[in-house]
Amino acid sequence: MVTVSAGARLHVGFQNLSLAHDRLYGGIGIGLDEPRVRVEARRAEAVSAPDDVTRRYAKRAMSVLSVPGVAVEAVDPLPRHVGLGSGTQLALAIYVATARAYELEPTVRAHAPDLGRGGRSGVGVATFESGGFVVDGGHPSTRFTTAPPEPGEWEVPPTISQLPLPDSWRFLVILPDADPGRSGEGEDASIRTVVEDAEPAIADDIAGVLTRRLLPAAANGRLDAFGEAIERIGRLNGRWYADVQGGVYRPPAGRLVDALESVPVLSGLGQSSWGPAVYGVTDETHAREAESAARRILESLGCSGSVLICAPARTGATVDD
Repeated sequence: MVTVSAGARLHVGFQNLSLAHDRLYGGIGIGLDEPRVRVEARRAEAVSAPDDVTRRYAKRAMSVLSVPGVAVEAVDPLPRHVGLGSGTQLALAIYVATARAYELEPTVRAHAPDLGRGGRSGVGVATFESGGFVVDGGHPSTRFTTAPPEPGEWEVPPTISQLPLPDSWRFLVILPDADPGRSGEGEDASIRTVVEDAEPAIADDIAGVLTRRLLPAAANGRLDAFGEAIERIGRLNGRWYADVQGGVYRPPAGRLVDALESVPVLSGLGQSSWGPAVYGVTDETHAREAESAARRILESLGCSGSVLICAPARTGATVDD
């Protein structure tokens, strides 16, 4: 039996969604130490899995690795389609667990496209590999098509910066009980609409924030400056998405972000991916204060949901075999 454990990730946004620029997408995100998905796998004569999602990823892993079968189970699955990167972390964990069960050496980045992962953002693959704060280089804009590319016709975007964040930092993550974020064909259609109409000047603003504010803050461990920069990038991304998601943040994330502005120990407020997950950054000294305030805000807004305090991941997935 092989066990693979991988942390969730937050997706702050993209560097560019306009075809007027040379590079498209370019993900910005953060690996979290918790919550984690834990996958157990062992050799088998055929595929054995407890649900359709796990079975689908197991079949892809078997095909990529040319093995006859695998018995796999996600013991602690991440919540799906809430903005924590559950699909990528599960798919890669199953792939690695299957490979190690057969004493094969996995090549995560090379095989991620065959598993259907890493097509737009490379953040989930990079945090699975090494954790940290990640910026990827995106794809050439000339390769954009209105239909998703076929497997084998694209690669995971290159990682251009991957920095460890201080151990003392904590990310507040709120998961309101709300409709899941977009995925699959619905997400593809929304992205096509956004890209075809995206204002190129927003990408210029993001580039300035990224290079002059966010990267230096991450490298120097300056929490407040880091928080201000990721919040600005998240809001700029929201201007691209406003028409397709109902505002800079999708409901109810917008109400949560607005209310959390009143919490002095939090900065860097934003929505992860399509939401509904909302995040903010603080430090371990103020983490419980931030958590209590977030719970009060959920109650005051008449929302149910969960509140997590997460350390940044300083390593990637772990394997126990």
